[in-house]
Amino acid sequence: MNWNFFFHIGIISVSLLLAALIRARVRFFQKFLIPVSILSGIMLLVFYNFIAPLWGLRNDFLGEIVYHLLNISFISMLLRVTPKAHTEGRGKRTIAANVTAVLGQYGLQCFFGLIATALIISTFKPDLFPAFGFTLPLGFELGPGQSYSIGIGWEAMGFRGGSSVGLTMAAIGFLMGSFGGVILINQGLKRGWIGAEQAKNINERSVRTGFFSRAEHERPIGSYLSTDGESMDSTTYHIALVMVTYLISWSFLTGLSALLGLIGPLGNELADSLWGINFVFSSFSALGVKMLMKLFKVETTIDNATCNRLSGLSVDLTVASSLGAISLVAVQGYWIPILILTLVGLFITMVILPWYCSRLYDDHQFFRMLVIYGSATGTLPTGLALLRVVDKEFETPVATDYLYSVGIVFILAIPIILSINLPAFSVTKNNPALFGWAIVISGVYLLASIISYMIIAKKRAFIKPKTYFYTED
Repeated sequence: MNWNFFFHIGIISVSLLLAALIRARVRFFQKFLIPVSILSGIMLLVFYNFIAPLWGLRNDFLGEIVYHLLNISFISMLLRVTPKAHTEGRGKRTIAANVTAVLGQYGLQCFFGLIATALIISTFKPDLFPAFGFTLPLGFELGPGQSYSIGIGWEAMGFRGGSSVGLTMAAIGFLMGSFGGVILINQGLKRGWIGAEQAKNINERSVRTGFFSRAEHERPIGSYLSTDGESMDSTTYHIALVMVTYLISWSFLTGLSALLGLIGPLGNELADSLWGINFVFSSFSALGVKMLMKLFKVETTIDNATCNRLSGLSVDLTVASSLGAISLVAVQGYWIPILILTLVGLFITMVILPWYCSRLYDDHQFFRMLVIYGSATGTLPTGLALLRVVDKEFETPVATDYLYSVGIVFILAIPIILSINLPAFSVTKNNPALFGWAIVISGVYLLASIISYMIIAKKRAFIKPKTYFYTED
């Protein structure tokens, strides 16, 4: 009997429980609001690199968990039935601002990540794999799942330790999202960027310790039942719905890969790269299943809160597993390039992002900036977690407005996601021009975001340029 799956899941669970205990008891981690999943991941990183090998255990399995749970988290989020987006002028402008802010991060991180890589190759590390620059947006903007799955594909193209480098950048992004987010929140309190009412939420015990009160009446409702338990448990129904959707995604990609295989070696390479961005097809499958359920008028059986719980479970396991899946041996030759990319990402997210977000939005500038910052360093749940510190019950429209814009961003970002293998192809095809085309495409995104920013921000676009976070008096 094979206990491999349950053995590793058990190890991850032990680390999560220990991390939850540490977060609840140690004030340092409460002060900086470090997520339990990150603490758990750090434990797993140490365990799988220094202790597990003594027992004959490998961390390869964690990478597979990251790959699948990423797709499941996307499906869980997109199966939710959301109300139609508001269409008044102010609402459209806010959504346009969100799209501009997020795509601006794509453009900045992709463009300057590739430029930094080109400089590193031309100076002290000529053997650096050209796709290295894309690990910045993969780790920061997209997250550990994409970093691992696409990195695995790059390893087959010659990028030694590509998946571990991607996971390392994702881990750094999560740490920057947590510590940097708390720094921004503290600055917001100090400088008056946060209202007094919302500031009270930060000091609530549940926010610091990670646990709600023992009193049941003080605990929020996590989900609602959509099925009668006598027939089928509601959680069983939702898990089955998610897994069927994932099976549809797998079936579509399998068929598409078979068709591409008819083209020859080029088609096989393209098929392999498509499996690396399986989350794209999983997302479209979720949207298709939801549309089909709406057509047959059974979408009311979907409980959004239950979908949130499933997505939260996937994200927690993904973050913890992604850190544990990092091989320190594989990344030891990349420390200086990783440090350079980290500094580039730090400047883009901690300096440039707050500067333009404060001038881009009409209302709730600081709250909207927090969501964008969290998503640009970790994942969407990271951004929502930061927002929840100051807007506990999501009373402002910030979270809803952002979710409305996610679909638009996803569609507009597909070209840059599909171009992410161009630097790798510049090596496998011995065509350096492909690396240049990747820079050009990233530059187009950056330029388009700047133009859109100037149109939306208007007179505020460059007002008081020396002011870090602009607020109207």
